[in-house]
Amino acid sequence: MGKYAETFRRSIDDPEGFWMEQAALVNWFRRPTRALDDSNPPLYRWFPDGTLNTCFNALDRHVAAGRGEQVALIYDSPVTGSQQSLTYEGLTERVAALAGALRQLGVAKGDRVLIYMPMVPEAVMAMLACARLGAVHSVVFGGFAASELAARIDDAEPVVIVAASCGVEASKVIEYKPMLDKALSLASHQPRTCVMLQRPQAEAKLDESRDVDFELAMRSGADDPAECVPVLATDPLYVLYTSGTTGKPKGIVRDNGGHAVAMAWSMTNLYDIHPGQVWWTASDVGWVVGHSYIVYAPLLIGATTVMYEGKPVGTPDAGAFWRVMAEHRVEAFFTAPTAMRAIKKEDPHGELMAGHDLSALRTVFLAGERLDTDTYAWATEQVGVPVVDHWWQTETGWAIVGNLRGLEPMPLKPGSPSVPVPGWDVRILDEHGQPVSAGTDGAICVRLPLPPGALPTLWGDDERFVSSYLSAFDGYYLSGDGGHVDEDGYVYVMGRTDDVINVSGHRMSTGVIEGVLASHPAVAECAVIGVSDPMKGQVPRGFVVLKADVDVDPDELTKELVAAVRDEVGPVAVFRSVSIVPALPKTRSGKILRKSMREIADGKDPLVPSTIEDPGVLDTLRPMLRDS
Repeated sequence: MGKYAETFRRSIDDPEGFWMEQAALVNWFRRPTRALDDSNPPLYRWFPDGTLNTCFNALDRHVAAGRGEQVALIYDSPVTGSQQSLTYEGLTERVAALAGALRQLGVAKGDRVLIYMPMVPEAVMAMLACARLGAVHSVVFGGFAASELAARIDDAEPVVIVAASCGVEASKVIEYKPMLDKALSLASHQPRTCVMLQRPQAEAKLDESRDVDFELAMRSGADDPAECVPVLATDPLYVLYTSGTTGKPKGIVRDNGGHAVAMAWSMTNLYDIHPGQVWWTASDVGWVVGHSYIVYAPLLIGATTVMYEGKPVGTPDAGAFWRVMAEHRVEAFFTAPTAMRAIKKEDPHGELMAGHDLSALRTVFLAGERLDTDTYAWATEQVGVPVVDHWWQTETGWAIVGNLRGLEPMPLKPGSPSVPVPGWDVRILDEHGQPVSAGTDGAICVRLPLPPGALPTLWGDDERFVSSYLSAFDGYYLSGDGGHVDEDGYVYVMGRTDDVINVSGHRMSTGVIEGVLASHPAVAECAVIGVSDPMKGQVPRGFVVLKADVDVDPDELTKELVAAVRDEVGPVAVFRSVSIVPALPKTRSGKILRKSMREIADGKDPLVPSTIEDPGVLDTLRPMLRDS
């Protein structure tokens, strides 16, 4: 690991020099004179005196370099039966027009724009148009329910919302406009305008006092296209909300300068993708993977990125991914392990791969949840190329631990996402904040400062940022995951240490679901845990204690609770199981023993804390938990 070891050590010992060199990967309006601003720890900032524009780096500079005719974005939509290719020149023109339209609607540098769209090219255009103006975008996944959308509207306070009339799935069309209207009725903050992309599958009725047709806005903007607005490297590029353990979503801030440098560096060194090569990330722009590796990283380096509106199975079958790879000559592919598990379930012998020429494919990358060894082995056997696990989080924006395919490929170890990525000083600490020996489990932490591209804070809440991530151990970022490092320096991530669960790569708080259950008039108290699922990684399982004076039909109550979670949190929660129990296991101080419950459900024999109030309660639940 000579080249890797040298690069990693330099990034840790001399972050100032290392990242100043990497700053040359992007174009600056004013090149920074220093890399790290450490004047206000633990709130570190990168490239504090540099100015740039992320959209310019993702689009305009490639056109200026004579590569405007290269395809920038391939849109492949099996659910609508359509495909579209946009060159760098064509995408730049569309983004400049949309930015012009947003400017006409009053969007200026520093303003927020909320984007509520499915996997369509216009979502990418909206993100880049915001970046072009120096505005801050906040993309909300289209599957979120109105109450969750309203919470994000109130926190981000967008000037404009850009939305689509509907999302399209294999068997149904999901209308977005009614959800948006309901969210706005719940929200305290009201945007000036909603720009609505009308999709033919379900056109929306527009409110003339507030709503503007997307294409009409584009035509107006084309007459007055916007140029790129210089912003400070430390200015926010976007806010992306993730579930918080308190139920209130946390707005993860991503800055412009550090993000652009980290994205460009990771694309070549981690993923081994270079200008002109075809890259596909099968995710959604509503998640961090979509932000980083559908939109920004591939465009920042001048690659061709594939945007797929479909599923791994059912659109039309489990051969969909192989078809996309073959048709578009994809060289490297990134998805979540849950997608591979879904394909494996439907086509265990890979028969639907027949007839698809995958000769261009060099590497498959998996992340978003723990990669089990069975899925790793199956995927490796099917694709016949390296299947590379790596580990990162919404907060970090890019990989903390990975296998540097473009720097120095390393031996792959099933069960491990490999080694710390340069810039990430990973340490395993015990409960007292002391380093543990190789092979010993502990809390996975990162020594500060976090590298460029990681969150510098939470939106409008430095105090919550520090208390959520930096307060457990002085000088460290607490990842919330536990694991260990082996004798070779390989990291093993064993799972979450808090009550945030991971459903198909989507993190959500059990507290949010508990809040919905607790609001039912028949429920006295409740607990939600994440239990292991062979397809989705984890799924939520609910337990409720009824009020003493209620008389309800258990089956009807279960249906009502499941429906309530679907309505309030959204179908993305995959909440289908809730049990009525006489009591919940607690400590004497009243803390519900969720961890013990989760371990029993996962087939383990937990160490029950000595402070448990009534061990018999947990024993009563054991058969029910074992059947989870």
